[in-house]
Amino acid sequence: MSTLSICRGPTRVQPKLIHAARKSQRITSRCLTSKPPPDPHHPVTSLPKPRLNYRDMAVNVVYKSHNAFNRKAPLPIGSIQAIPRLYAEQKAISKRLDEKRRCRSTIGERIRLAAKDPTEKHLALEEAKSLKEEVATLELKLEEVEEELFRVALGVPNDTHPEVPIGPESAATVLSHYGPEPLPAFPHRDHVAVATALELVDFEAGAAVSGTSWYYLMNEGALLEMALTNYAMSIAIKHGFMPVTTPDVVRADIASRCGFQPRDEQLDSPVSQMYHINHYLPELVLAGTAEIPLAGMFANQILSEDKLPVKVVGLGRAFRAEAGARGTDTRGLYRVHQFTKLELFAVSSEAHSEAVMEDLKTIQLEIFNGLGLPFRVLDMPTEELGASAYRKYDIEAWMPGRGSWGEISSTSNCTDYQSRRLHIRYRCKGETGLPFAHTLNGTAAAIPRLIVALIENGVRFDGAGNAIGLDLPRVLQPFWVQGGRRDLIRWV
Repeated sequence: MSTLSICRGPTRVQPKLIHAARKSQRITSRCLTSKPPPDPHHPVTSLPKPRLNYRDMAVNVVYKSHNAFNRKAPLPIGSIQAIPRLYAEQKAISKRLDEKRRCRSTIGERIRLAAKDPTEKHLALEEAKSLKEEVATLELKLEEVEEELFRVALGVPNDTHPEVPIGPESAATVLSHYGPEPLPAFPHRDHVAVATALELVDFEAGAAVSGTSWYYLMNEGALLEMALTNYAMSIAIKHGFMPVTTPDVVRADIASRCGFQPRDEQLDSPVSQMYHINHYLPELVLAGTAEIPLAGMFANQILSEDKLPVKVVGLGRAFRAEAGARGTDTRGLYRVHQFTKLELFAVSSEAHSEAVMEDLKTIQLEIFNGLGLPFRVLDMPTEELGASAYRKYDIEAWMPGRGSWGEISSTSNCTDYQSRRLHIRYRCKGETGLPFAHTLNGTAAAIPRLIVALIENGVRFDGAGNAIGLDLPRVLQPFWVQGGRRDLIRWV
C-alpha cells in the first residue's frame, strides 16, 4: 500500500481534506452496490466490533494457512499470509501515532511560555500545525490498515481439533454404531411413497402454495412432529437444560457473527442460502437454526465461571434456502426449506468445553437410542466443518427406503470463535481478566429427518405390499395427542 505524502509548499493539501475525500469515495462506492447504505439511525447491531486475536494469527500464520486449505475455506489466495505484515504495520503506525500525540500534548505549554518571544512562538505554532497534519495522516493510514486487517482476519476459520480427519466427507471416521441391525435397502420403504399413501404428508399442496421442497404434515404426521419435539425436550430438561422458544427472525449481523456464510459457493453467481427480509434496516434474515438466536441470547454478557456451563434447549423453525442442494437429497422430507428443530446450546469455560461436547453427544445418544433406530456417530473431516466449528460429530440413521445413511443430528464445539464476535465472556474468581467463553451446539431433534427414519424403518405392509401402518417407538406414546386412526399406529 502506498504511503500518503504531504506537500510542504504553498499548495499543500490538508490531510483532513484527503481524509474527507477518501471517506466520500468509500461512501459513494457503497451506494453504487446493489444494497442500500446502512441507515445511521438504525445501526447494524448494538454490539461492539468483533475482538479477533490478530497476534495469534500473525504468530501462527503457517498453521492458519494450512488449516484454511484443509477446510477448503473460501478465502482469496495469500490473504492469511498478509496478516503478519498488516499486524506489524498496525503496531508500528500506532506507536508513531502515540508519539506524535504526546508531542502535541506538550506543544501548548511551549506556545504559552513563548508568548513574549515572537520568533519562538511562531516556530511553536508551525510545529503544532505540522504535528496536527502528521497526526491526521497517521490516523487515516491506521484506519486503512486496521480495516484491511479486520477484513482479512474475519474470514479466517476456527482452528481444528488435532484428531479431526483431513479431507472431504468420505474421510469421516466412524466412531460407533448403535441400535438394531439395519434393515436391507428396499425402495418400497421410501418415505415419500409411504407418507403419501398413509396421508401423513401432502407434498403437492406444499408445492402449489409455496414451491418445491415445501410440505404439509397431516394427521399422524403432524402428531408425530409434536410427540418427537416433546420427547426430545423432556430429555434435555432432565439433563438440566432450560427450555426456550426462539425468534425465527434474526439480524443478519448476528447470523454472520455466529459463522454462517450466506452465499452458496457451489454456484458461479453468489446466491443466498438464507431467506432475507428485504426493505428493512438493520437487515433481517430467517434463522437457519435455533443456534443463531440462542447464541445471540448471550451476546455482550459477562458470565460468572461458577455458573458455567450455561445450558439451554431452543425450539424454533429452521429456514434453509438450500440453493446448492443437488440430486436425490432434495426428495421428500430429507432436505426442505422449513422445518421444526430442537437445538441444544451451551456456554462453557475454555477448560471444560471438550467435556461439555461429550455431554451433548451423550444426550443425543439417549434420544436416538430411545427411538430404536440403527444409527452411527462420525467424527467429521476438515472439509465438512463450518467456519465456526473446532470439531463436529455427526449422527446418521439408516434409512432403508433411501438405501443409505442420512444425517439426523450434529454436535459442534465452536471454542471462542462465536464468543469473540458476540462478546461472550466470563469472570474467573480472584482474577482480573475476562476470557472469552466457549460455545457449543447440538441437534436434539431435526423433525423431518427423524420422521423419514421412523417411517422407512417402521412401515408395515399387507400381503400385497401396500403400506398399511407404522410401528413407532413406545417412548413416544406418552407424548402422543390422542386422536387419529387407531389402527395406523402400533407402539413397539
